[in-house]
Amino acid sequence: MSAPNGKPLLLLDVDGPLNPFAARQTLRPAGYSPHRMLPEGWLAREAARGKRARPIRVWLNPGHGPALMALPFELVWATAWTHGANQLIAGHVGLPRLPVITWPEMFQVDPDGVHWKTRHLVSWAAGRPFAWVDDEHTDADRAWVAANHAGPALLHYVDPGIGLADDDFAALKVWAEGQR
Repeated sequence: MSAPNGKPLLLLDVDGPLNPFAARQTLRPAGYSPHRMLPEGWLAREAARGKRARPIRVWLNPGHGPALMALPFELVWATAWTHGANQLIAGHVGLPRLPVITWPEMFQVDPDGVHWKTRHLVSWAAGRPFAWVDDEHTDADRAWVAANHAGPALLHYVDPGIGLADDDFAALKVWAEGQR
């Protein structure tokens, strides 16, 4: 079952795929520019720890937005940045405002060991084909999605030390084209 516009969903995380946060501190990734940001989720997380949040460094590549828009997907933010992805990230990577998946609860521990996003993403997709681009899903998530999602799904891992690369874009394009 494809999306109303005939395209599968691309559920897009920020940290890892768009922000290669695990890249060596002393080496700026090629094509990326540094930004200092205070996303709401970061403020809340640090406040819950009793700490005062300081801006975080975010590496962003302005070429990612056009490359993502060229893929045969309907793009959706699937990130802890929630609406902050539109406010703080989209403009720096060349994306328009995208739909945002909001979470009933973030960072909770799942009894089956799946990522805290997994169950909600499957529910939100409601059987539509989707590719989930993230740096945190595991084999447990792949198995859970395969057993609980009625449509095709690709859980595409992106190395958080590298971010989205040409091979990732190629793999996503091939998968999406196979859903037509």
